[in-house]
Amino acid sequence: MITKRQSVAYSIAAAGALLLAACGSDNNNAGAPASNQPTSSIQCSSGTLTAAGSTAQANAMSEWVKAYQNKCSGANINYQGGGSGKGVQQFQQGTVDFAGSDFALSSTDQPAANARCKTGPAINLPMVPGAIAIGYNVPGVTQTLNLSASTLAKIFSGKITNWNDPAIAADNPGVTLPSLGIQTFHRSDGSGTSYNFSNYLANDAKADFPFPANKNWPAPGGQGSNGTQGIAQGVKSTPGGIGYMELSYATQSQIPYAKVGNQAGQFVSLTTDNVKNFLSQAKVVGTGNDLALDFNYTNTDPNAYPNVLVTYEIVCATGNDAAKLPLLKNFLGYLASPDGQAPLATQGYVPLPADLQTKVAATVNSLG
Repeated sequence: MITKRQSVAYSIAAAGALLLAACGSDNNNAGAPASNQPTSSIQCSSGTLTAAGSTAQANAMSEWVKAYQNKCSGANINYQGGGSGKGVQQFQQGTVDFAGSDFALSSTDQPAANARCKTGPAINLPMVPGAIAIGYNVPGVTQTLNLSASTLAKIFSGKITNWNDPAIAADNPGVTLPSLGIQTFHRSDGSGTSYNFSNYLANDAKADFPFPANKNWPAPGGQGSNGTQGIAQGVKSTPGGIGYMELSYATQSQIPYAKVGNQAGQFVSLTTDNVKNFLSQAKVVGTGNDLALDFNYTNTDPNAYPNVLVTYEIVCATGNDAAKLPLLKNFLGYLASPDGQAPLATQGYVPLPADLQTKVAATVNSLG
């Protein structure tokens, strides 16, 4: 991303306009009537919730907040973005009621999160599955580019620096590639998108990406900026640019995105079905009410799109503010319901599998 670019924050409050990533607005409120959003699963409670974190789920959260507040006039739900790392930190500090994070709590983050909850552990509730698009700006190229995990690893670690590199040409036979320098864009803030993209490269291109998965972008070089919107802006405005971003930011900014390589050696289009093919082999590895997932990067389905993330809502299993608990449970319960999950597909996300929806809903109902 472009350095010194203003950080993008997402504020969703009781009144205002729908946040759209394409608008480039730093602070937008959402309280207008919901747009074709089913609300039959909404159980109203009054009060105020504050949350922060993942920018990947900001567009989904905007629609959810609109729907809930449109039906429940006494509810005020404010979701600030800022990135997964910041959201986790704010949750640990007790300044938000729940946090959105594109990675489950790590072993180093868990103790402080548990301490904040006092009487029970902090848990991870998967809520917004989605795909990470590899957006690019290569003037003169009208075909959708193929980029293997190995090629992406070399691009984002600075080993490939020009778009006419033989490795890119080998991925794209018959495509005329310009002699144009590559400018990579990555998150400068702690980001679940960075964690999941680096996890994909670390698993599927180990020889070319000798870095561990990390919420702080682990490879050298490139331009860093704060928030997914900054990556989209950087790629959009920079000939030769390439960056990783949640799908809705690519589509809203009209940025082309690549087919990526998977374990079956196929270049796979980013489609809902192909993301589901990959997520179908994810396993719950959390204990008790914790529903943290583990992705199977050895998935050999030829139609599995492997560059994915799941945004979790991080919340206290017990120890929540008693005055806010009814609203917390009813709002998160709506998110996990079929009515809450169904619109995700129209927003560039993927609804949770039905069995996982049931587990998340039951866990939300047990919060104390």
